[in-house]
Amino acid sequence: MTQQQCEIAWFSALCDDDYEFLGVSDPYLRSSWEHCRNIVLRAEEGGFDNILLPSGYQLGLDTTVFAAAVATQVQRMKLLWATRIGEDWPPQLARRIATLDRILGPNAAGTGGRLNVNIISSDMPGQQLAGGPRYARATEVMKIVRTLLNGEALDHDGEFYQLKLEPPRITTLSGKCPPFYFGGLSHEARECAAEGCDVYLMWPDTMDKVRETIADMRERAARFGRTLKFGYRVHVIVRETEDEARHYADRLLSKLDEATGAAIREKSLDAKNYGVQRQAELRSAAGGDGFVEENLWTGIGRARSGCGAAIVGTPDQVLAKLRAYQAEGIEAFILSGYPHAQEADLFARHVLPHIAHAPLEFR
Repeated sequence: MTQQQCEIAWFSALCDDDYEFLGVSDPYLRSSWEHCRNIVLRAEEGGFDNILLPSGYQLGLDTTVFAAAVATQVQRMKLLWATRIGEDWPPQLARRIATLDRILGPNAAGTGGRLNVNIISSDMPGQQLAGGPRYARATEVMKIVRTLLNGEALDHDGEFYQLKLEPPRITTLSGKCPPFYFGGLSHEARECAAEGCDVYLMWPDTMDKVRETIADMRERAARFGRTLKFGYRVHVIVRETEDEARHYADRLLSKLDEATGAAIREKSLDAKNYGVQRQAELRSAAGGDGFVEENLWTGIGRARSGCGAAIVGTPDQVLAKLRAYQAEGIEAFILSGYPHAQEADLFARHVLPHIAHAPLEFR
């Protein structure tokens, strides 16, 4: 039987999110051009298909400037560039996306570019906006940018933007809008994703909840006459034996105190959203060892807002878990580990050669 293919991405810790021991800042691992560039290059060398460049105001490097610089240094891998809706005027965002796409250059098949866009609809620094309006704004922006980058004239009369203009002179290599990756668990977020994105991203959850969310999102997208692909964002700890993997998980937490962990979680602009609340629920439901189901460990979330769990085990166990998610409909994985360069190497050596993978394809 032919093995199902998926996209495997890694994560570059632009948001100061790199540790040897969770909660213990290490100057060598802090967000910097050199350190985060090296994670990207290690991921490309390891064979990953894509890399997420996250966005966070209070921590780390600017994502757009970093993406433009590192785009000149990767030869094969795609970039999943995160942008917070509200940071750019939509026509300028379209032009910025087209420019990044051209700096990256063509994909291996020569059929288009190597840029994917992670749309983030959280609060802007210094501003608070209710979830409903925030997601309505994100839906409008995705429609505007998609129209312009598809080379179509725009006549948009929305709640947030009233725009009438021709598409920018600069286009993407494909002449089409790159895929939008997007995540969110609230009703408003799900409706925004169903109407506007291409890949719906989930944070770690139990298998029954993954199944339930995919079914719900397929139904919502169908109401808009659309289909979605599904992605899963999770950390990973892979070692030769399960005992070694669990020991490393315990070691990550060995210097963390609860006050430091809480302070780290509260720094995020997304600290109060539905997805973060769900990660807290997972930690509460986990056993004393932090595992909420087989090979899914929630300890990461004690010192991190957002994606708060890791697949922990041997290469065979990690593969089995990924394939179980694939069987439920997941087609893309965005993985990370602490420290990021070291764990990228371990995953690339012990798991990546044994799973069929390639960048997602879109019609």
